[in-house]
Amino acid sequence: MTSALPTRRFGGFLFDMDGTILSSIASAERAWTDWATRQGLDVDAFLPTIHGVQSVETIRRLNLPGIDPVAEAHALTEAEMLDVDDVVPIGGAAEFLAALPADRWAIVTSAPRRLAEVRLKAAGLPLPGVFVTAEDAERSKPAPDGFLLGAKRLGIAPEDCLAFEDAPAGIAAAEAAGMTVVVITETHGHAMDTAHATVTDYRDLAVEWDGASLKLDHRI
Repeated sequence: MTSALPTRRFGGFLFDMDGTILSSIASAERAWTDWATRQGLDVDAFLPTIHGVQSVETIRRLNLPGIDPVAEAHALTEAEMLDVDDVVPIGGAAEFLAALPADRWAIVTSAPRRLAEVRLKAAGLPLPGVFVTAEDAERSKPAPDGFLLGAKRLGIAPEDCLAFEDAPAGIAAAEAAGMTVVVITETHGHAMDTAHATVTDYRDLAVEWDGASLKLDHRI
């Protein structure tokens, strides 16, 4: 852990999805590997760029000639929806989410809603009451739009929200929204250089609810 868990109380918790409460890395990388190979890209160099960002933005910034980013992103989503056998929850995520009041947490993901719902079901995780997906935010991560919208829908000021993230784009988005951040590292292959508190997963985390606010702590 690079720093201690935040000691203050929060009005609500906001979670990224992929890499933060579930792992779909194997599924996503299989689909993207096939796509990148067809485009003649250097797969090893390309794959690290796909995480935490909307598919259409990943494709758009490549500026590939003759490629329609929207159509290609749609085709990739369809492929990923058919490949969820090894989508699994991050350690302790199901129990941690179950301990939260339903109106005090949200998911903010760069994934399209249909894909997000399929992955949550595959991982055995609940659909949140507040669900911000790729279709909802005007700008994708690292812009703060999704996190700001999630806070608005929860009815909680952004500065009173704790965001759980795993990827640089998502961390930057939460920072830009003015939120405190905890970084989940279960899917990381190497240490991340960050000033935020980092934890491997949720198995050693507990949440205290006093009827008005939430506090994150270590499980006793």
